[in-house]
Amino acid sequence: MADVTTSTTQTAEAVELQSDRVLQVGPLKPSLAEILAVDHRALTLPVDDSRQAFLAEHGASVTAVVTSGRTGVDAELMAELPHLGAIVHFGVGYDTTDVDEAARRGIGVSNTPDVLTDCVADTAVGLLIDTLRGFSAADRFVRAGRWPREGNVPLARKVSGSRVGIIGLGRIGAAIADRLVGFGCDIAYHNRNQVPDSPYRYATSAALLAASVDVLVVAAAGGEGTRHLVDREVLEALGPNGFLINVARGSVVDEVALVEMLTTGRLAGAGLDVFADEPLVPAELFDVDNVVLLPHVGSGTIATRAAMEALTLENLDDYLTRGTLTTPVLQPRSTAGAPS
Repeated sequence: MADVTTSTTQTAEAVELQSDRVLQVGPLKPSLAEILAVDHRALTLPVDDSRQAFLAEHGASVTAVVTSGRTGVDAELMAELPHLGAIVHFGVGYDTTDVDEAARRGIGVSNTPDVLTDCVADTAVGLLIDTLRGFSAADRFVRAGRWPREGNVPLARKVSGSRVGIIGLGRIGAAIADRLVGFGCDIAYHNRNQVPDSPYRYATSAALLAASVDVLVVAAAGGEGTRHLVDREVLEALGPNGFLINVARGSVVDEVALVEMLTTGRLAGAGLDVFADEPLVPAELFDVDNVVLLPHVGSGTIATRAAMEALTLENLDDYLTRGTLTTPVLQPRSTAGAPS
């Protein structure tokens, strides 16, 4: 009788281990990855040649994916996970996930809005100040021992009172505007739709906005809908006295046109926290003193990343226990998996 009980228990454990699995897709914050592994027995999707064998063995058991805006889940991977019910993002961006395909399949999608708004807005303002005033370039000048030999650095541009245009007046864009009001900046913006009751001037196109400002700040969501929204026409409208600041997604800006215009003097400068093919950055910009380059650190503070981690786990736990998401981009249908 004991043998039968033991056998039944082992069979139940085997079934449990093969169902309702969490899958980590792409690199995550180490503490988050550890919690997923320890508390949720999460699997990690391989990135080498073993991927297909892994999916053949485990794909049918996965019901939730945890990923980031840098990696996401495409339609091909969704097809390999027939019982997937939720894609939980660590981060506010989710443009690397095929949301249309997720909706078709009834798969929920979540992100971590609000908790990173302040830090990304702070980064945008810091980049703006650094770029216009040339602080990073001046720091390199001093460290290279050039000050005693060459004298003072060239004069820079004033920040206070600048005309600033913001592309994307959502949570982050509005927080950037609020901060810049304290600098006496004249604020204008462009959105797909005008924001009701906004105190800022609305421009009906990105090009019209760029032509009317000294600094263009990109805070729009990524994805195909905004791909190259800041194209060559917009950059040319910004012109040789204009500066570009991007804390959104590299895909929103035509990076080829941007590099060309920065290296030929047709833009005054740029402050960039995001790039089209991260972590690769155009090498042509490495020695350009009027460009500030950051490695996608907009939300990179201890407090904010901890809050993002907590909200990611809350979304995951809510889905696993109740079948819903705390901060949904798209709520899951009651029965996920392949579309009917």
